[in-house]
Amino acid sequence: MNINKRFNLTGRVALVTGSSRGIGRAIALGLAECGAAVAVHGTKPAKALDETLAELRKLSPRNVAITGDLSQPDVPARLVADAMAALGGLDILVANASVQIRTPWAEVTQAEAEQQMQVNFHATLRMIQAAVPAMRAKKWGRILTIGSVQQQRPHPDMVVYAASKSAQENLVRNLAKQFGPDGITVNNLAPGVILTDRNVPALSDEVYAARVRDMIPSRVF
Repeated sequence: MNINKRFNLTGRVALVTGSSRGIGRAIALGLAECGAAVAVHGTKPAKALDETLAELRKLSPRNVAITGDLSQPDVPARLVADAMAALGGLDILVANASVQIRTPWAEVTQAEAEQQMQVNFHATLRMIQAAVPAMRAKKWGRILTIGSVQQQRPHPDMVVYAASKSAQENLVRNLAKQFGPDGITVNNLAPGVILTDRNVPALSDEVYAARVRDMIPSRVF
């Protein structure tokens, strides 16, 4: 395998949630290209997860797929345990999976609110709690949460999603200070509008797509 020399992660183990498609898939492939052994994740067995794993195994046969619904409270810690059991440890955790439900604020149901907060915030905390002890033992760890432009510019029909991402960012700010002395970094990456399958319907509106492009200072798309 031709390892990316600039970011050599040979010997490191990573778990990327929500990595059967979109940004999560790209992150998983990037980590594998740098030499890490990667556990890719999907809510349940699916063709997209199989295809992602097949791409990863072109880079290394060690890469594995794990499944579990992060809206279930017992699943986050179990996913970390599964990744560690399959790959012999965990050095890198990428909390990418999220649930986004567009609903006017007055119509948000309790179930919708709880699902988004569980997947987008609570699951992140539980996975970090499960992963950090092994990272502390090695004095090395990397934790990345995938945020959203919504944590800065909330959409009126995504009040709970935006709030969950703001909570996740605050969690990162808090834990980064606590974990730094242990050699563990914690960061939040908040991308703008990316052409993933989730955003295809919105970006199919050319007026909206043009407005998004106009907000990119470099004009490189």
